[in-house]
Amino acid sequence: MSKKVALITGMAGQDGSYLAEYLLGLGYEVHGIVRRNSVPEHQESRLDHLANEISAHYGDVTDQASISRILNRVNPDEIYNLAAQSHVRISFEIPGFTADTNALGTLGLLEAIRNTGSQAKFYQASSSEMFGDSVDGDYFQRETTPMHPVSPYGCSKLFSYHITRNYRKSYSLFAANGILFNHESPRRGSNFVTSKIIKTAVEIKLGLKNELILGNLDSKRDWGHSKDYVRAMHLMLQHEVPDDWVVATGHTRSVRELLELVFLQLNLNYEQYVKQDPRFFRPEELPYLKGDSLKIRSILGWKPEIGFEEMISEMVDSWSKKLSSGLN
Repeated sequence: MSKKVALITGMAGQDGSYLAEYLLGLGYEVHGIVRRNSVPEHQESRLDHLANEISAHYGDVTDQASISRILNRVNPDEIYNLAAQSHVRISFEIPGFTADTNALGTLGLLEAIRNTGSQAKFYQASSSEMFGDSVDGDYFQRETTPMHPVSPYGCSKLFSYHITRNYRKSYSLFAANGILFNHESPRRGSNFVTSKIIKTAVEIKLGLKNELILGNLDSKRDWGHSKDYVRAMHLMLQHEVPDDWVVATGHTRSVRELLELVFLQLNLNYEQYVKQDPRFFRPEELPYLKGDSLKIRSILGWKPEIGFEEMISEMVDSWSKKLSSGLN
């Protein structure tokens, strides 16, 4: 029996690298699309340990010709579209690039699938940011919750979500949306708030810095682990019909609570080191996210296996090792 073939856009990112590992463990042949970068060792560091097991192809979701060429060469059974400009605050500064990559990039990929006649199942990485300031009466967000995004990132993801649904219905593509709430790991980029907090807290502990500058400390998020969430992506494409699925822990915590936990693990008091700066507030804030993942839990049998405290400990340990090694 031949191996299943998977193609991952954005394979060099946090989710892409964990997904590649997971699929290799299931016996897949794994291919990924990697954007050309002037400093490739920074871009591909998450994939170094997989170099002999995966096949990387230079391409870009905004370049439909390169996508069609890769589709014809790889002939995948499953496509996971994880490529994105994924930083919400930065999307206010580069809204055009965010829209080109996240919205038109998804459209181009769907068009390439349709035009090449590919029979691949398609996964679209949608986002809880699509809900924006909309929440149901029980303070949860689920597949039926209205979507009112409050950032260029959220708006671009909402287009991708709807165009995926449209191509599913118009052209009978197996196209599924994973509406993933926030998820982190030691591989999270250091410009995202969780990694920024943990990295800087460790630097303070090691005497390398003396303050941490942040924006809104009272925004609340539903945080899970990337390893758990890539399992959910795979499950969606094994279901008999394509659908839309919320993936979340169902628990919400504020940035302030995250700070308390991280600094407590390092035997520090965050109030002595944290300062707020208006530069790090978003033009329109998203105050609250909390996902109801009952659908994927009951139908596909998914549930998170890594708790919040365990995830934070893993990230603290990872940054402690990285930063301590630089001192030796």
